[in-house]
Amino acid sequence: MKLNQNGVIASCCPGPIVAPSRRAFISGGLGAMLTLAIPGWQLMAEPAGVGATLRERAKRKPKACILLWMNGGPSHLDTFDPKPGTTVGGSFKAIDTAVKGVRISEHLPRVAEMADRLAIVRSMTSREGNHDRGQYLMHTGYIPTGTLAHPSMGAWVSHELGDARAELPNFVSVRGPSIGAGFFGVEHQPFVVQNPMEGVKNLPLAKDVDARRFDRRLAAIDLVQTSFAEQTGQPAVGAHGQVDAKAVRLMRSPLVKAFDLSQETEASRAMYSNSDFGRGCLLARRLVESGVKFVEVTLDGWDTHYNNFTAVKNLSGDLDPAMAGLIKDLEARGMLADTLVLWMGEFGRSPKISGNDGRDHHPGAWSAVMAGGGVRGGQAYGSTDAEGEKVAKDAVDVPDFFATIATLLGMNPEKEIMSPMGRPISMSDHGTAVRGLMKA
Repeated sequence: MKLNQNGVIASCCPGPIVAPSRRAFISGGLGAMLTLAIPGWQLMAEPAGVGATLRERAKRKPKACILLWMNGGPSHLDTFDPKPGTTVGGSFKAIDTAVKGVRISEHLPRVAEMADRLAIVRSMTSREGNHDRGQYLMHTGYIPTGTLAHPSMGAWVSHELGDARAELPNFVSVRGPSIGAGFFGVEHQPFVVQNPMEGVKNLPLAKDVDARRFDRRLAAIDLVQTSFAEQTGQPAVGAHGQVDAKAVRLMRSPLVKAFDLSQETEASRAMYSNSDFGRGCLLARRLVESGVKFVEVTLDGWDTHYNNFTAVKNLSGDLDPAMAGLIKDLEARGMLADTLVLWMGEFGRSPKISGNDGRDHHPGAWSAVMAGGGVRGGQAYGSTDAEGEKVAKDAVDVPDFFATIATLLGMNPEKEIMSPMGRPISMSDHGTAVRGLMKA
């Protein structure tokens, strides 16, 4: 997985530049040292938005969200909306699930056993068939404009449900950079962990630096940055200071053990399978269990223009035990009711199979999956036509999908935050929550 020049996951089919710039702050002294020592937080120069007050946050019991992001656009026909026996069905068989009448790919047998916990949305639809634009849309809920950096779903959850004083990040991205906080600013940026087995690097103090010396350095850099901020009036200085403070809290927190997968038993690790994606899902459970509000775990490789069926079979081999293990583990720990699990990519794949045994981009009809967090499980919601090309029933567009997610998480999808350009922005772009996907 690579990033393009704008910080978006690069694809084999790049589109126009649409994502916000992720300009880094450049600063000397301890501030730069801390940013390098705890490299997961990405810095943005946009000013921070106005967040919910701590008093408002204390009035509700926040839920958490885990997004399983299938980068590249997974084939709905070869995963959760199979069309066996048709000219577009491909070589995969469909298997029964725990829900009567709902069948999915033969390569997802463990997920099939968990289908009574799932709401399989077979009627997702959008117009964005370009990777960059689709990734932006399905992370932010908005079509990219090039003039405004919209906050991602993870940033919204951090903003509305997170605790600014938390010792752990409110938004963690595993095995991929995700889309950032936009105009919400650096406080709600994702903390990136590329390798789940490595956790957070460079936490111990440097050689020959004890706690007292470190505190003196903190005081010194604070004096320098405060003076610089007073002289220049630059909001970026304060944002950089926020990153420093968050890094120090993380360094000193006993909760940082949540990033250490060696704390898990062999049986627990085996439940998720021995893959990087499986370990990422296990890490997501540990982080949510420790108070993190939003975790995104990326499984890359779904851009299957060539050798679709070989690639999807291999990807499903990683996805199946990890996704099923995550849901089963959350349920066993009493966490599933308060943790919304999402599975999706930027679009689906075409029913037509190319001469390269591949499938091309297809945003008109595709699938997403929801579980836990108040989701009405045990159903396939909506449907596509006989070839999986068009939505035949109960279409779910992106604004409605985001409104549903916000509502499930106890957030107000219509709440507006004023952007730096003077435009009010909400998590859902005038969408309406889909009641059929939620428990009464």
